[in-house]
Amino acid sequence: MASWLTQNLTSFDRVSLFAFWLSLAVLFYVYIGYPCLLALVSMFFKRAKLEPTHTPSVSVLISAYNEEQNIRKKIDETLSLNYPPSEFDVVVASDGSTDKTDEIVRSIGNPRVRLVRIEGRRGKTRAQNEAVQVCHGEIIVFSDATTTYHPDALRHLAANYQDPKVGAVSGRYKYFEAKGNSPTALGTITFWNYENAIKLLQSRINTITGCCGCIYSVRKNIYTNLEDDVISDLVQPLKAIEKGYLVLFEENALAYEETTQTTREEFKMRVRVATRGIRGILSVRDLLKPWLHAWVSFQLFSHKILRWLVAFFLLTLLLSNAFLLDRLLFRVSFVCQIVFYLLALIAFVIPLHRKWKLLGVPLYFCTLNLAAFVSVIQVSRGEKYAVWETVRTSSQ
Repeated sequence: MASWLTQNLTSFDRVSLFAFWLSLAVLFYVYIGYPCLLALVSMFFKRAKLEPTHTPSVSVLISAYNEEQNIRKKIDETLSLNYPPSEFDVVVASDGSTDKTDEIVRSIGNPRVRLVRIEGRRGKTRAQNEAVQVCHGEIIVFSDATTTYHPDALRHLAANYQDPKVGAVSGRYKYFEAKGNSPTALGTITFWNYENAIKLLQSRINTITGCCGCIYSVRKNIYTNLEDDVISDLVQPLKAIEKGYLVLFEENALAYEETTQTTREEFKMRVRVATRGIRGILSVRDLLKPWLHAWVSFQLFSHKILRWLVAFFLLTLLLSNAFLLDRLLFRVSFVCQIVFYLLALIAFVIPLHRKWKLLGVPLYFCTLNLAAFVSVIQVSRGEKYAVWETVRTSSQ
């Protein structure tokens, strides 16, 4: 078959053929090969199941910007979590909010709830840097104002800190669609279930390299102040690894988050997240050196860097395929790609997802990878993101 595919090819055709198979191999590895490899390796490792009885002091740090619609509910839910009240408090980091967020927090009047206002709109990472300084807890748990925690989430996170080698612990996202109108909802839910499975395998083998932003924790005594333009839930765990600690994934520590309501919202958020993530990786370059951190660099290349470059390989796959249409195999593969992108475009233009939710999967895949493509370009041009916008309550 190989000789049939390569016979009578010009030099240009051979280059196209090489580019096609290389791109396809990379894409296969990123989405299928790497998870399968993790699953195989994890069979030789077993992590002991921990009972959620370890209760060190905890501070739940809630980052907020103009969250007057959500902040009271979030604080009330947090205070009602199944954790000894004497062992945890709540700190709200208000990043220059201009609505009634600060007023609502102050009006609660509970000594376990404190407000830290950051003037000048410096961004989520800077807000966390400043708020951590006033947290009393031995463990800092980072949350968002729109996130709902399972009642036992703090207990499951804290249980992992019985091991002094553990420096940070991530919980698990569980996305849901509240209104049934989001074109990317099914794609978001499917993707994050897939991501959680990968994190579980990584953690079982040794350590993960990134946490879930709305539910992750770190020992206060190893917290590192970060630059404003990097994403904290990726870089803070990597800083813990640099200091010789493990970062674990706790699947029983659940956080519930609503999906975005429009493709535009999702795209803007993913561009911001990916741009900050790429800058974050560049700030911990030693972890990319396999002779210093073999397992960590392997994860970062396989699960982060190649992921951000997927759009380039998709584009190469499509373009190289276009020059190989004189053979049936490549005509079929070209048509399959075109159909996939057309389905994404149709789902973007026409709200057919309300009847055929599966259309949300190709749309989300394209949105995610187009955002990563834009982010790589932006980083190469020196662009940065420090502040964030509240998008989940938007109706646009």
